[in-house]
Amino acid sequence: MKAFVFDRYAKKAALRLADMPAPDLRDDEVLVSVHAAGINQLDSKIRDGEFKLILPYKMPLVLGHDVAGVVVSVGPRVRQFQPGDEVYARADDFRIGTFAELIAVKESSLALKPRGLTMEEAASIPLVGLTAWQALVEKAQLKKGQKVFIQAGSGGVGTFAIQLARHLGATVATTASAGNAALVQSLGADVVIDYKTQDFEEVLRDYDVVLHSQDGKALAKSLRVLKPGGQVVSISGPPDPAFGQTLRAPGLVRLVMRLLSAGTRRRAKALGVGYSFLFMRAHGAQLREITRLVEAGAIRPVVDKVFPFSATNDALAYVEAGRAKGKVVIKVV
Repeated sequence: MKAFVFDRYAKKAALRLADMPAPDLRDDEVLVSVHAAGINQLDSKIRDGEFKLILPYKMPLVLGHDVAGVVVSVGPRVRQFQPGDEVYARADDFRIGTFAELIAVKESSLALKPRGLTMEEAASIPLVGLTAWQALVEKAQLKKGQKVFIQAGSGGVGTFAIQLARHLGATVATTASAGNAALVQSLGADVVIDYKTQDFEEVLRDYDVVLHSQDGKALAKSLRVLKPGGQVVSISGPPDPAFGQTLRAPGLVRLVMRLLSAGTRRRAKALGVGYSFLFMRAHGAQLREITRLVEAGAIRPVVDKVFPFSATNDALAYVEAGRAKGKVVIKVV
């Protein structure tokens, strides 16, 4: 099969198009013909080596986490899917590789594609949808009437999280450029802060939840806009001890994570608020919940641009530039 791979960690290095063997199909997996694959910042970070301590992949590695496609075959233990089903998923860690013609996905990570969506629209959802769900529903347990601040509202996670928070009945604040204000308002943002001219710490106060995706300076401010008992859920770090335990990381790696987040956790405790780190995971059951919301019209995918498979490197560079509104997708079939 054709696939885009890299052979060693290197910042901003181009992927190479290669002929690779079809993935081996395990008993609990489904072989999917990739029709479209979403591009995420995570793809670039893995290629750059930012996660090599906690996700030590073997080389050469086929990159890509989001997939929408058609089932080709199923393992003997698979019961929910059959050849011909249109499906989508966030591929599991250590089984990624959606920048290819075929991928094997665990049955437990897969869901039927939402009706009415194109393959490209479906491929834009899994990673950002599950990130928003796990941050707002699972970790923060966001409730009707609460206030949530979602950073970078026009990005992939932001465009999805705003809609999910609005569906849950929360008041939503976000940051965006003036040019993207209308977009995030159309998705459900109540308060839009122009990050180029305004400081969100001067605008927001007594928030219940912050979904943090920016740098350390923004994280420190985020802790201060919370009311007592509020919480920051960060998808950009620093990792916390609980994450190291979940990974079952070696003792030295867990120690490093504890030290990296020590200052943030100390400041959070002094302010009477909580801090946690989220590294989202594949989850088919949660994806089915998201499917229901999409099919009900509560959430719509926001796709900025679709690139052909041959232009996968251009798509990655476009995402890395940080100007995409919503998601960027490559069309494989």
